[in-house]
Amino acid sequence: MRAPYIDQKLMAKVGKKVNPIKTWARNSQIPPEFVGTTFQVHNGHKFVDVNIHESMVGHRLGEFAPTRTFRGHGAIVKRTMEKT
Repeated sequence: MRAPYIDQKLMAKVGKKVNPIKTWARNSQIPPEFVGTTFQVHNGHKFVDVNIHESMVGHRLGEFAPTRTFRGHGAIVKRTMEKT
């Protein structure tokens, strides 16, 4: 079994009590030491604020900063409403 990957630079910044912490390390897992801190996780376009709670421990930072915007499966337009 492998040990969880936690970015060492993030651990150092959490130890210094820097808040919020700006990061690109989306693959880093959340240990219990991160609870109560705020991260700004990069999603490829901008930084998303992520407040770490106890229920997030064991997940990865990237799970809470979505990279894609869902705009729907198509809109109901007035023309199609008239046909029915």
